[in-house]
Amino acid sequence: MHRWLLVLSPVAVAAACGGRTGLLVPDASIPEEAGPSDSGAGFRDVTLPDVIDAGVDAEAEAEADAPEETAVACTSGCTSLQVVGGMYDRSYDGITYTDDTSPATVSDFRLDQYEVTVGRFRQFVGAVLGGWLPAAGSGKHTHLNGGQGLVATAGGYETGWDATDWNSQIATTAAAWNGNLVNGTWTPTAEGNEDLPISEIDWYEAYAFCIWDGGFLPSESEWNYVAAGGSEQRAYPWSPAFPPGSTSIDCTQANYDGCPTGVVHAVGSESPAGDGKWGQSDLAGNVWEWNLDWNESGYVTPCADCANLTAASFRVIRGGSFGNTPPVLLVSFRDLDPPDYRGDLVGVRCARTP
Repeated sequence: MHRWLLVLSPVAVAAACGGRTGLLVPDASIPEEAGPSDSGAGFRDVTLPDVIDAGVDAEAEAEADAPEETAVACTSGCTSLQVVGGMYDRSYDGITYTDDTSPATVSDFRLDQYEVTVGRFRQFVGAVLGGWLPAAGSGKHTHLNGGQGLVATAGGYETGWDATDWNSQIATTAAAWNGNLVNGTWTPTAEGNEDLPISEIDWYEAYAFCIWDGGFLPSESEWNYVAAGGSEQRAYPWSPAFPPGSTSIDCTQANYDGCPTGVVHAVGSESPAGDGKWGQSDLAGNVWEWNLDWNESGYVTPCADCANLTAASFRVIRGGSFGNTPPVLLVSFRDLDPPDYRGDLVGVRCARTP
């Protein structure tokens, strides 16, 4: 069993509301799909005060970019920040990945400020032990396309939770949960890990949690849009817009391989230095985050509120972890795992209607 050093921050304490055991090295030039991530392989796409004198346009832009913390339905207690939609080029940062032929349009939505913590996940497990399971068709982006959800890249729309095939993937006893999560940050009883991101959860549990919590899993396009700062096409979530862009990174911005502690941190520990454009923390490093999509080695275009929902062998994960080096934390880096994979460095962050 792993032993975890708890690193607390005031932000994390206030927010109480990848499985990667080896190094991942991205291909520097060619998108390549690889085998299961438990072998250490993956794939990557490469190639305050009021403004008084700045004018109406500057005021409008500042208001649009400022993180919005309006309360939303969140069963576990959380802060979910408004993301202003727009068009961008998926994975493109102009420096490490220069292919700008995969544009996508993303509508307004919310993405939680922090990764799901052990404390929040414990509430979900309690609900499941009390008999809760996701309803068929739940977990859709109901604010899109007249309630039909995301557009599927192969045609049709998002179908939501498959209760027939997926409810059996959710454990219903405390012993099963404790056994499933034994190598991650979970503890059988509430102890000192409650502000750490939950880890070792599989895709089904991540999706079910977000449904229970009043939200849904973000699509890969949505997740990537937030990490890139939308059309700013950032290399890292905190980077300046491209051009000129920057690949500067240090341990005040993210928790990654090379930082002093070498362990998972409480959520928000690198805030605000590592925050993205709309205020989300830990989009790079700490733990990987499950996305809704099945993987595809190349992006499907056109894409307007789209997701790859065609069944395959692997689901998308994003963001890297404290066990990975800086190239893996780049916004352009993509990876994948089987949906039933349990990685001690893999967690989740939920999205919500705007």
